[in-house]
Amino acid sequence: MRASSAFACVLALVAILAAPVPARALSATSDTQVVDVDPQIYQRLRALDPTRISARDVSEVLARVPAPRIILLQGSGLGPVTMEPFGEFLIAMGYPADKVRSPRDGRLSQSSYMDSQRLAGMIAWYYESEGLRPVLIGHSQGGMLVVRVLYEFAGDFSGSIHVWNPITDQAEQRTTIVDPFTGEVRPVVGLRLRYAAAIATGKLPRLLSGQWAMIPRLRRIPDTVEDFTGYTLEWDFIAGDFPGTEPYTAIGTASVRNVTLPGSYSHIGLPLTEHLAANAVTRAWIDAYVPGANAAVPANRDVDTSNLIHAADIWYSVKRNWCLSAQRRLEATRMTQ
Repeated sequence: MRASSAFACVLALVAILAAPVPARALSATSDTQVVDVDPQIYQRLRALDPTRISARDVSEVLARVPAPRIILLQGSGLGPVTMEPFGEFLIAMGYPADKVRSPRDGRLSQSSYMDSQRLAGMIAWYYESEGLRPVLIGHSQGGMLVVRVLYEFAGDFSGSIHVWNPITDQAEQRTTIVDPFTGEVRPVVGLRLRYAAAIATGKLPRLLSGQWAMIPRLRRIPDTVEDFTGYTLEWDFIAGDFPGTEPYTAIGTASVRNVTLPGSYSHIGLPLTEHLAANAVTRAWIDAYVPGANAAVPANRDVDTSNLIHAADIWYSVKRNWCLSAQRRLEATRMTQ
């Protein structure tokens, strides 16, 4: 064989070895495709009613199955309160701490000034890597970012979004992921979350901050989320919300709920909820809470019930989403085995 021919063969071999492995092939051995859960726990999980999850169900069943990552987005960052206390509340109620804390720095609260495409790309990375769709919960400015990300997935601001690695904090040179359920390569744009929430997010700050693109979109929820809940205060001068303020509505098929919080609550103090998990009375009330049941709030003088309504309502939705996500994930895993 001539030297030139041998050299050409070497080049061809190098090109073959260096070529990227198709994402679909990688997914076949991905850790997200194998979920090791005790068969008895799996059967108990299958039997759970997602709308009636008790404290015992959380500790004995849900705590032993995969949990969706929760991303908490704080307000403007100018105030003394972040979403750290709310993260502590979720952990105290039984949610896995490693699914609330950032894998990069361990924080429970993320900046609401994060670029929305970066956050969307991060969510896609988590979904591909962990096999469950993350949950977004934002307070004030953070709630605006939640809704904006939903519009990013809808393709309103760009036709493609780069995957963002939250551990290296760098964009990856791709705009697609491997769907852990189907094994198919799919774009980041079009991804649909299962649950998201916005707390005390009004249009007035969007106007003052020049966030013009979000003013007509803020209360109209696209189909890139299955379940969305918006929480407003009866009189919220910071958000510019007052009785009769425009409610959140679905553009299409998303299930959208509106919850009005008592006027005695404080806009800035809404994330302060960790005390509710520490008190036996409020914790029991939260564990038993079901939307629409209109259960009387504990009237004990020595019990602090501030922020009880949205804490209980969000915990209910978090449990429901946790149960449904784990059921679907484990069922899909067993179908491929």
